[in-house]
Amino acid sequence: MVCYWKGARLYLENYRTRVRMPARVVLLEVLEAFDTWRTIGAARRRLDDVDAKALAQLVEALCDASFLERSVPGQRRAGNLLGRWVSWAPEAPFFHFASRDVTFAPPEVARRSQRAKARRDPPPSPIKRVRALARVALPAPALDASLVPTLLARRTWRRFGSASITLAHVATLAGLTWGVQEWVNGGVFGKIPLKTSPSGGARHSLEVYVLALNVRGLSRGLYHYRGDVHGLHLMRRGATAAEVRAFLPSQDGYGDTAALFLMTSVIPRVEWRYPSSRAYRVVLLEAGHFCQTFCLVATALGLAPFCTAALADTIVERAVGIDGVDEAVLYAAGVGSRPPGVAWAPYPDTSRAPRRSVPAWKRRQ
Repeated sequence: MVCYWKGARLYLENYRTRVRMPARVVLLEVLEAFDTWRTIGAARRRLDDVDAKALAQLVEALCDASFLERSVPGQRRAGNLLGRWVSWAPEAPFFHFASRDVTFAPPEVARRSQRAKARRDPPPSPIKRVRALARVALPAPALDASLVPTLLARRTWRRFGSASITLAHVATLAGLTWGVQEWVNGGVFGKIPLKTSPSGGARHSLEVYVLALNVRGLSRGLYHYRGDVHGLHLMRRGATAAEVRAFLPSQDGYGDTAALFLMTSVIPRVEWRYPSSRAYRVVLLEAGHFCQTFCLVATALGLAPFCTAALADTIVERAVGIDGVDEAVLYAAGVGSRPPGVAWAPYPDTSRAPRRSVPAWKRRQ
């Protein structure tokens, strides 16, 4: 169960059953009296000025509404139905179950409603502009690679070579992952960007910030990538491995990365079109789509990519100057050169080379 304010009213919700009711003080007091298995009589002794008959009726109503459960021999307890979700409670299961089975309007009804909304409240811009200390025009992305070998070669690296990557590498990674490839006319929705990865409703909420540490042809610093002009806009000079370790505090080996790409989502772009909480799932899926594209491009370039969601959110958001509400960090990806003489380095410690074997289905080919 969770309590939350909606407007001026406090609600109590069983997020597994999706039952919600106003959280009045007496209701919360009764639930607290049943913080462990008790009879109604034992619970009443913990409550002041509650009539026995009224308490019995309230307990009955709370059982019917799934806020209390009776101990019935041989009957599986409702709490156990959450299974492994229990260790993530309440944050993850509350979001997961609360965003299930939403009501979707028929397409024409939804389009009509969105067109009317766009006329009275235009959608947010799909492009973010930052105040830049300098602007770096990037060369056109250049990559000629076959898909199958790239897919089979994609791995997460945690150790990198000392050689720098190049500005052309950064240009290709950014341009083929987050760059606007085409614009389409969305009518009242304005110009809609198209990129190499899917985005729910083509809202393209993702922005990316590049912390350049070892890029030949690019000064160390924090940059914002503008996908519409294919350029880097310098936000701050200087970048250190200590920053990477602060951004990714539980991750080994990433301090030696040549460039770190920090993905954020501009939430109003999505919320404007999809007010249902289920849209947050779509934002997370979008970040996954883009990150896989990044990793495949890096692999095709012969680089060593990685990705992680183990982020120090507030530290990252403070560094890039966002509030964590209208724009929030979701994901990080990075890349470096490959260490010489190594086919794959999943650990920073060279002595921990993993045993590798081919699955039986591939041996049969």
